[in-house]
Amino acid sequence: MKRRDFLTTQALLASSALAIAPETMCQADSNELGKSNSSSAEPTNAGQSGRVRQSVMGWCFAGIDALTLAGHCKRIGFEAMEGIPASSYEAVTKRGLKIALTGSHGFAKGPLDRENHAEVEAKLRAGIDLAVKYGAPNVITFTGMVKPGINDATARRNCLECWKRVLPYAEERKVGIVLEHLNSRDDSHPMKGHPGYWGDDLHLCADLVKEMGSAQFKLLFDIYHVQIMHGDLIRNIRQYHPLVGHYHTAGNPGRGELDDNQEINYPGVIRAILQTGYQGFIAQEFIPTSDDPIDSLEKAFHLCNV
Repeated sequence: MKRRDFLTTQALLASSALAIAPETMCQADSNELGKSNSSSAEPTNAGQSGRVRQSVMGWCFAGIDALTLAGHCKRIGFEAMEGIPASSYEAVTKRGLKIALTGSHGFAKGPLDRENHAEVEAKLRAGIDLAVKYGAPNVITFTGMVKPGINDATARRNCLECWKRVLPYAEERKVGIVLEHLNSRDDSHPMKGHPGYWGDDLHLCADLVKEMGSAQFKLLFDIYHVQIMHGDLIRNIRQYHPLVGHYHTAGNPGRGELDDNQEINYPGVIRAILQTGYQGFIAQEFIPTSDDPIDSLEKAFHLCNV
């Protein structure tokens, strides 16, 4: 079509639009307004019982006792809590919240060192027992810190050996064990990074999970730690989603709020997780920096409630 012919056609279309009856245009506007009002009438927490099952990591809110935090979580719409003292489980569950994840042996003394095996095994079994008692789906495990004299091959063998002794107990009791990958780069704070942690490579941790070969042994995909060590979050989520049993969040850098001052696009990341068919918990594990940590928690809940 020549430019002159194109302009003539556009002029005719514009004239036709002006010929539409005013009442027809008003009706169309009214219909659109009705759609807008209908949408805005939905409560801001409409997704509480939607696809995103959110938990709260209690240690991040150290200045708030577990029961007080539980009350806020219940009001906001969280389904579960974790990272709180086991002595609080009873009261928290009576408030109507679930326990998403029970603790075990900590990240420092892990199974890569055979000297730790007895303690690691005992604490994992105790965590499994607590999970059964309170209906938690998973108990957490870690590789432990690098130790001079233990090379990578030995560390790998030691970890697998220890976990495989506990695995039948987890399978029998139908509780998952989730291995957390941690970053070893951030040395600014003891809970923002873990220099010397052996399992700081996501792909290594995924390989360990594969070698365990059980639906009851999976990966804890911590979005914050993966972003620091590897980035490429959505690709890694899509690649490893069959192995994932739990997710953690936090803003990067700094492990702060999930706000505009950090680099992770959480709505996009959460949508990618849901697209894999994941139905487990996604836990908020950021350290609040604002004067109102509960407000920060509520904002994070709604941001991730896609």
